[in-house]
Parts: sequence; structure tokens; C-alpha cells
Amino acid sequence: MSEEYRRALYSSAAPSLDVELTPPDLVGSTEILTDYHREALCRHLPARAEGYSWTLVFSTSQHGFSLNSMYRKMYKLESPILLVIEDTDNNVFGALTSCALQVSEHFYGTGESLLFRFSPEFQVYNWTGENLYFIKGNNESLSIGAGDGKFGLWLDGDLYLGRSESCKTYGNDPLTPKVDFVVKTLECWAFVSN
Repeated sequence: MSEEYRRALYSSAAPSLDVELTPPDLVGSTEILTDYHREALCRHLPARAEGYSWTLVFSTSQHGFSLNSMYRKMYKLESPILLVIEDTDNNVFGALTSCALQVSEHFYGTGESLLFRFSPEFQVYNWTGENLYFIKGNNESLSIGAGDGKFGLWLDGDLYLGRSESCKTYGNDPLTPKVDFVVKTLECWAFVSN
């Protein structure tokens, strides 16, 4: 591979951690995200999500605790999705999915997907390359990351109960101190031009 080609190929890599980033504009109001959360997360967005405002497409506060409602709000949406959860113990964590969430018989998505948590400190878990179990959803539950019968992030159909365990897709630690958690608030943000 020529040096010129190598530079072109890797020039779209994530910005250096030393670069100061301005938090993106939000279209919609958040009950979870602070400027700190937004600055930390925008360093890990795929290139195709950079430069866009973050648009709220679903919130349990506005749209109710229903996985089916969340799927409906994303119907025909073509964008990565930032799914952010605050549990009843005030832990903030979630996932960046490579595409909108939908009902599926099989796993879908790409290695752009990742898991993250803010407690005890900000941590991102990228794809390990171990398997392709990125996202799978039906009317009863949503799973992000899997392996050996465990899910990196699992939510029930009421978006009320959840579970986070170490999984092969992301090689992650559990995203919450307790394996099982109760959702206080959940928000989904898309990267679309207004």
C-alpha cells in the first residue's frame, strides 16, 4: 500500500484525544446528556455521523415506555443511533448502533456499533471482531452485543427492565454495577440534517 493511499484511507480516523471538540447541537431536549457526555461521545462517532446535529427521535419521557413505539419512530430512518440510558441508580450508559433499530429475525449492523458507560469513568467498548452479533430486536426485547448466551445490553419490550453482561461482540465489562437494572429514562438520537 502506498504511503499516499494509506494517509487517505486513515485520514478519516477519530480525532486525536488532544483536540478540543465542541459539543454538537441538540435538536430536542435531553434529560440525560450533559456537555461532558456529548464531548466524550462525539470523539467516538463514525465519520458519517460527524458534523450533524443530534436529533431526538425517541424518548421514554415523551413517547412512553414501549419498544414498539421506539421502532416506529425509527421507521425508514437512515442514520446511526445513539441510545442513551439513565437507570434508577443514576448510571448513564448505552450504545451507538450503526443503523436505526428495527424488528429483525437475525442480527444486523456493522462494526461501527459500540457500547459505552460513564460510571465509574467514561469507557467505550468497540467491536472485538469476535462475532457479528451487533443488534437484534423483536417485539419483546432488544439486544446489542452477544455471545455465550449473554448480552452486552438487553432491554425488555416495555423499556423498563434491562441487563448488561460481558459479551464477545464488544469484550465489555457490564455497563452497570448490577447486572440487572431498571430504566429511569431512555433517549435515542439520530444524526440527520435538519
